[in-house]
Amino acid sequence: MVTADAKVSKEVRRDLLKIAHDLWWSWNEVAQRPFAALDPNLWEASNHDPLAVLRGVDEPIFAARCADADFRDLVKTARDALRSYHNTVPWFERQDLPGAKGLHIAYFCSEFAIHESLQQYSGGLGVLAGDHLKSASDLGLPFTAVGLLYQQGYYLQQLRADGSTRVIEPRWDPRNMAIEDTGIDIKVPIGARKVVARLWTMKVGRIRAVLLDTDRKANRSKDRRLTEGLYKGESELRMRQQVLLGVGGVLALKAMGIKATVFHLNEGHAAFASVARLAALRRKGSSLEDALQVIRRSTVFTTHTPVPAGHDRYDTAMVAEALEPCWREAGLGRSAFLEMGSERPTDPKAPFCMTVLALRTAEHVNGVAALHGRVSREMWQQVYGVSDPALVPIGHVTNGIHARTWLAPEAEAFWKRSIGLDLDHVERGVDPWATAEKADASEFWALRKALRARLVQFIRERLARQARRRGESPELVLRASEAFDPEALTIGFARRFATYKRAPLIFRDAERLHRILSAEGRPVQLVFAGKAHPRDRDGQAYAAEVHRWARENGFEGRVALIEEYDMHVGRMLVSGCDVWLNNPLRPHEASGTSGMKPPMHGGINLSILDGWWPESHDGTNGWAIGDGSEGSDREKQDAIDAESLYGLLEREVVPEFYERARDGLPAKWIHRALRSVATVPGRFNTHRMVAEYLEKSYLPANG
Repeated sequence: MVTADAKVSKEVRRDLLKIAHDLWWSWNEVAQRPFAALDPNLWEASNHDPLAVLRGVDEPIFAARCADADFRDLVKTARDALRSYHNTVPWFERQDLPGAKGLHIAYFCSEFAIHESLQQYSGGLGVLAGDHLKSASDLGLPFTAVGLLYQQGYYLQQLRADGSTRVIEPRWDPRNMAIEDTGIDIKVPIGARKVVARLWTMKVGRIRAVLLDTDRKANRSKDRRLTEGLYKGESELRMRQQVLLGVGGVLALKAMGIKATVFHLNEGHAAFASVARLAALRRKGSSLEDALQVIRRSTVFTTHTPVPAGHDRYDTAMVAEALEPCWREAGLGRSAFLEMGSERPTDPKAPFCMTVLALRTAEHVNGVAALHGRVSREMWQQVYGVSDPALVPIGHVTNGIHARTWLAPEAEAFWKRSIGLDLDHVERGVDPWATAEKADASEFWALRKALRARLVQFIRERLARQARRRGESPELVLRASEAFDPEALTIGFARRFATYKRAPLIFRDAERLHRILSAEGRPVQLVFAGKAHPRDRDGQAYAAEVHRWARENGFEGRVALIEEYDMHVGRMLVSGCDVWLNNPLRPHEASGTSGMKPPMHGGINLSILDGWWPESHDGTNGWAIGDGSEGSDREKQDAIDAESLYGLLEREVVPEFYERARDGLPAKWIHRALRSVATVPGRFNTHRMVAEYLEKSYLPANG
């Protein structure tokens, strides 16, 4: 016989499991609260994983919490909010959009950053893709994401005492993730073999993601490695992963009964999907010309990098062998297929480029910022065979961020109270942030101080943890736990440690920087976070350099490098930092979405005029480093940009922060910060971005 208490516990667990298996919880704090309340220590130790909390909490503790009416109310509130979300008619269904009939978008990407507890992402591309999915859900688009399910994810980063990177590759069990095993296996032709892939689905609010997993006993070890981890260095493995994503993704949609009408290839990794679709249309009797026309019309391609090395290029013989089943079935012939991916079709030695294949099979092509669109037109002019880059049919849809994923709950509550911010109410042309400058200056400054103090506490805890893990002395652990000042101007730099992003640029003149950081009565502190690819030795050297500076006399306690940069670290930094530093070598930053996140919290951008920043900077809402020049001499450009950075810090940034009126408030700083709030998040968000894709690409591509 089930007792009353046992029955209540069973009902509570059922509700919590339902919440945990819908990743809507990942961007709604109300749904996270009961799991944090259930076991706060386990919540933190699990990197905020609801399922891990439910698995790990002791049964007596769980039963005791379920007996608490306040806890049951937390669960009920979360459950009701989830139900309300799914029962509300979303924005897309309330529109009368010409060309929307039958629309279903298949969004292919090699990585998705949904939450820090799901280690299926490496950096900016995955973060953008995850935010894209969440906005597609919020807006209610007919949408399915397609990707791979990685056993190791990317990697966990640890820094040794000398700053060198230790790469940790844990193994994640999909049975412990918020994903569902469909029980469906497909066979993906890769060369002469058929690779078995199990299909898993991930519920992301109103939409689903389909993920392919080749870690199956029926496969050879070489094929099981296809979903071992993100961006492994071996060229052949990476190319075969992309066959799995593109070709396997098309087969997965068919096996799931999903009839996509628009195929969005998010970066060139998924370009082989077009070849698989071509083969499928040819099987149905379409002519080659008609099939190519259908594919081009219904394919959207987003390119994400202006850096030549960022575009995958492979040996033609290797690609021809791996795709032979598809190109033969498409009736192409080996040479005709290889020409589709060649930048120089008349050169038999030219490698096969995934971006070129995507360009040649997509009618709707875009970069991810206005400047990146211009650079992309110049970069790929020869592929289109036109004399003027302006004639290249590549536009742009500037990236954005999913506001609720990155907005600190304390800040959301403040803006709701101050300007009536309502992130649940979605209407085109309505900017919920536009009146931010009307916020009370004193209350706004109190919010900034609270967020900065929380960040400082987080930095201290992380630095002390890092020191303990390295086995450092109690004295060093204590010093780490006392680092940073909650009242000091705090500058953040967090992103992938690629060399063109120039993480150590601010240390170019160490003596001058030391004077800036340690000026009497005007202290400044710098916090860094970021990963380099496991094989990017130069990027790892940059991390080691920042680590060394953080331990130098005069910088220790004022400079910090936080290891294992993930979404949680990102949220802490973008909410707490007063200034967000970005100093890439222009025009190498395609977009760079990290700088779109601090303004929601009153943070201010200090950035090179690259990526999205030229579209936002108006002289009142942040600072521009340099004048937008694009010098070919790296050393000279570094010197020019560093000088501009130091000058801005000395003449404007630091003085504005510390010049206080009689009421103790930095009036000029607050004015600039509120201008940042009023001008950035209302435009640079994924709701606007996804709606723009719908208007510019998805509806026109819908056959």
